[in-house]
Amino acid sequence: MVLDTGSELSWLHCRITSTSTSIFDHAKSSSYTALPCSSPVCTTQTQDLTVPATCDKKANLCHVAVSYADGSSLDGNLAQETFGFGSTRRPETAFGCMDSSSSTTPEEDAKTTGLMGMNRGRLSFINQMGLTKFSYCISGSDSTGVLVLGDARVPSLPPLKYTPLVTKLDRLPYWDRFAYTVQFQGIRVGSVMLPIPASAFVPDHSGAGQTILDSGTQFTFLLAPVYNVLKTEFTKQTKSVLTVDPGFVFQTAMDLCFRVGSTKIDFSKLPTVGLMFAGAELTVSGQKLLYHVPGRGADQKYCFTFGNSELAGVEMFIVGNLHQQNVWMEYDIAQAKVGFANDVKCNQASQLLGSIL
Repeated sequence: MVLDTGSELSWLHCRITSTSTSIFDHAKSSSYTALPCSSPVCTTQTQDLTVPATCDKKANLCHVAVSYADGSSLDGNLAQETFGFGSTRRPETAFGCMDSSSSTTPEEDAKTTGLMGMNRGRLSFINQMGLTKFSYCISGSDSTGVLVLGDARVPSLPPLKYTPLVTKLDRLPYWDRFAYTVQFQGIRVGSVMLPIPASAFVPDHSGAGQTILDSGTQFTFLLAPVYNVLKTEFTKQTKSVLTVDPGFVFQTAMDLCFRVGSTKIDFSKLPTVGLMFAGAELTVSGQKLLYHVPGRGADQKYCFTFGNSELAGVEMFIVGNLHQQNVWMEYDIAQAKVGFANDVKCNQASQLLGSIL
């Protein structure tokens, strides 16, 4: 399942299609229940979803729909099932049993069974399971890394630096009340602290300018005034190593791209970008700074892995999963804080845990 700290509803593919290889066959489960329109879970607890549930009157079932920034969407029925991990079992856990989907990357999506919604909303997996802490470590390799539900005591980890979670309960047009929100304070490129006023990182009266940690988004997006300063400084510090391709834009929001040709990039010559939060810093270096655009031949292109939020159509700062790779991330909901440990070999994290579990 895809681990998504930016969304609430967990869901599983429930309909066999020509592309799906991994589905949940609810007909084989004695503990599965499709929820009717009159269910209190449907009528009240779904109100905080991005798209509140509706009633499929023909089948009298609670209908749910989700959509994501990459253009993919799914819909199906709200259902309940017994979910478990370790010795913990939670009957009547609500999730979406999805029977139709539209995707921009169907081959990639077909590899997953579903999505685990991990934000702070009522129906998120973490809340329904009654957990107040979880950690993960995403590696740069496919299908490796670790997720720990509950407390993770890993003695060999470097000390975590914590930043407080920001909570705002007001309903504002551009504020996501259930996201993991942190206070962004500045950006460093190499040894240069970018000249960005503190006010650029403070959300306005509408909630625009919130900073969230989102494992379900690939890249990191910054509001235009901040992005433009970073783009200028990174270009300046890499002009002897990289050649800008001014006419190329990747995925509409990533407009700093480079022509590489057949030569290999020396990633060690790229400056480290530090994202400064209250009490903690997330460092982005080496291969995490450039994304190789699919393509072959002499005209190879790499794009800077920070994008312009304005071009992406969002009014917030989003720290995506690429920049969380090889960082131990701990979400402590009870203490309202998030911890970071940079430069952890996440492909070996399961071995670290294996020795203590």
